Amino acid sequence: MDNTEHSPTLKSNTPRPGYTLPVFACAAAIAALRHLLKKSSDRAYTAETGNTAETGNTGDARLAHVDLITPPQTVPIPIEYVASLDGQSALGITRSDPGDNLDLTRHTPIWAWVRWGDREQTEPIRIRGGEGIGHYKISQSTSAGQGNTQEATPQPAIYQYAQQLLHHNLARWLPQSKTIDVTFILPEGRSLALRTSNAAFGVVDGLSLLGTSGIAQPLSAPGQLEQFRRSLQQRIAEYPHLTKGVVFCIGENGLDLARHHGIPEPMLIKTANWIGPLLVEAALQGVQSIHLFGYHGKLIKLAGGIFHTHHHLADGRLDILTAQCAVLGIPHSDINSLFECETTERALQYLRQLDRQTGSDWVAKVYDAIAHRINQRTQAYIYSHSEKRVTIHSTLFGRDRQIIVRSHPSEPLHLASSPQSSSPMKPVANEPKSV
Repeated sequence: MDNTEHSPTLKSNTPRPGYTLPVFACAAAIAALRHLLKKSSDRAYTAETGNTAETGNTGDARLAHVDLITPPQTVPIPIEYVASLDGQSALGITRSDPGDNLDLTRHTPIWAWVRWGDREQTEPIRIRGGEGIGHYKISQSTSAGQGNTQEATPQPAIYQYAQQLLHHNLARWLPQSKTIDVTFILPEGRSLALRTSNAAFGVVDGLSLLGTSGIAQPLSAPGQLEQFRRSLQQRIAEYPHLTKGVVFCIGENGLDLARHHGIPEPMLIKTANWIGPLLVEAALQGVQSIHLFGYHGKLIKLAGGIFHTHHHLADGRLDILTAQCAVLGIPHSDINSLFECETTERALQYLRQLDRQTGSDWVAKVYDAIAHRINQRTQAYIYSHSEKRVTIHSTLFGRDRQIIVRSHPSEPLHLASSPQSSSPMKPVANEPKSV
């Protein structure tokens, strides 16, 4: 198989792709299991020194080959360290390489602790999240006594692609008579998570093993915009009915939330930070209605006419929020306090506290105005670049994964992109044509 097309090793003047975090986790687990099986002759190997505790071939210990599944290719991943902890377990360590992405996980270590399963373990491969792997809670109905109660069960933030990747690759090494228990640890995960918006999507205390592909494309590089356009074109060609309406989600977390709310998979379009150009592309492809679905700290930028949402290019979130608060008449002293908030999430909490203390309804009023402003600015942006009129709806979530506002509250979420659900609003007057 020719791996050139997807290989992270490209010409120096081309943005270099890397691999997603699940790939490195999988490689570490393969190395640990391989070591546990004594497929590699060395007892412990460090990439830094190249020394081994025993003589023999060190090639296997230096690399673990991972079948990415998506895309269909096998790639070599460097192993930094592998060692037996006792006769029943081994530890493998890799380091993340996301390519030419603005990614805070660059060079972070990923540990995989692989143990033989006990007699009670029925599944061949059990996967756990250890320190630094985030978790989210799923509410479950339970019957106790006279009625039903709800309890939240923490689940490791190891998502579908990561699970598939791990089971597929580890099963190839696992003897039929054996079971294994695999725990993933990100030593820096808890501290790195504080610099992400994971908590906004209900993932706390660490990072996620998230992704739908093994390749981490440099989404911040202009050359990747064409790839997003092609993906959108292909989706609409495959599902012609999507011209009636699609749902734009920013990133993997937005996709996950949309799925949890029952929106059909074909309708979901991942935009990363390329919202503006993809809005225009959708209009040019004949899409009549677009539902913007995401975290309020991202989508609020559109209310200010910011259509590339990476924070390295433009921010203005608190400026937009406080300006809207001022227009609606929130007291000046509260405007100052809102503007001094560190994040839009803090500002939202301030508004909620103000509502509780004064009996006001500022959260609903402010965010309803923001949602409609997002819709108007988005329609104006699309029209100024394509002369197409498109119906826009928006749904904004908070840190608690709950909906703050929907600009179309009477419509079920999975029908929100239907062009019949509302008429297009008039574009904002004198909208600038520059991106």
